[in-house]
Amino acid sequence: MNRCARVLTWATWIGALSLVCGCTPQPASKPSSSQTALATESELLPTAATIETNMGTIKIRLFPEKAPHSVANFARYARSGHYNGTIFHRVIDGFMIQAGGHLPDLSARLENFPPVKNEANNGLSNLSMTVAFARGDDPDSARAQFYINQVDNVYLDYTPGQSAGYTVFGEVTEGFDVVHQIASVPTVVQGEFQALPKKTVVIQSVTLDSSDEGDNASQQDTQ
Repeated sequence: MNRCARVLTWATWIGALSLVCGCTPQPASKPSSSQTALATESELLPTAATIETNMGTIKIRLFPEKAPHSVANFARYARSGHYNGTIFHRVIDGFMIQAGGHLPDLSARLENFPPVKNEANNGLSNLSMTVAFARGDDPDSARAQFYINQVDNVYLDYTPGQSAGYTVFGEVTEGFDVVHQIASVPTVVQGEFQALPKKTVVIQSVTLDSSDEGDNASQQDTQ
């Protein structure tokens, strides 16, 4: 069975469903010691990122203090150029938009780094406009694919004794309209892809910033 990065959808009238994205099987492995070492140096990790898409710019604030492994992982993929040219391959209006694993021809882009340690138990919640990693059944299986919550999806949070949760590692600070525009693109079912946008939405580049430019308090800080 393919280990496809995924997030759980809401309970619908036909029951609780799990929408799985199409992906290429990845070799099973655990977070590396080098990744762990990098993650402990949170002061060296970026605190912001800019995602340029063919539908507009999305700026995000990163949380290296609360999700060091995840921010380190995102930074490694961004610096390697992995995200450049990938698409938003899973778009569900009223839920989330997911990207980072596939090219416009729907082929998988190889995820070259080890899976990242799950950090969902970090006090950050899957609120509207937060950024989190998709993963497979193994809580420590997240790699490059991430999603942006369009609405509050708190049932994706860590719940002691019930769910390992999905790690939030950032939040959108600019480009809310872009997120909503991407989410509203009509979708089709095509092979393994259950919510593929009819219009190709491409990530043109992801750049990192080590200075936190956000003047407004994070919604996570108010909890």
